[in-house]
Amino acid sequence: MADVKATDGWEPKIVAIVCNWCTYAGADLAGISRIQYPPNVRLVRLPCTGRINPFYIMKALQEGADGVLVSGCHPGECHYLSGNYSARRKFSMLKRYLSYVGIEADRAMFTWCSASEGERFAKVIKGVTEKVRELGPAKKLVKTL
Repeated sequence: MADVKATDGWEPKIVAIVCNWCTYAGADLAGISRIQYPPNVRLVRLPCTGRINPFYIMKALQEGADGVLVSGCHPGECHYLSGNYSARRKFSMLKRYLSYVGIEADRAMFTWCSASEGERFAKVIKGVTEKVRELGPAKKLVKTL
């Protein structure tokens, strides 16, 4: 199956829901520093990962994303004090729900990345892209017209 994906030119579509204060700034630093990373990701910037409704992630998968990354401030460094802890709890529940409904839990990933970690951001994106590429195109939950 991996050979078929390699020959048909499939590339994973990844949605990254990121914190404005840390991860988005880290992505900006990666761009300013000209650090190369796969162009497969589309960023959605929110004030805080604690504001993420798990249904945002389900909606992204339903609308055709092959993977979703949620990334925010490191624990203890949230600009809104405890938003990243709230996000971590929600995300833990969501991963279990994905497995329950038959979707690979690795289609949704969570990480921390600060504003000064442009190189780390690029490594995270490379890792997420490779993991989703190994899973192949998302077929479950995706709406078809």
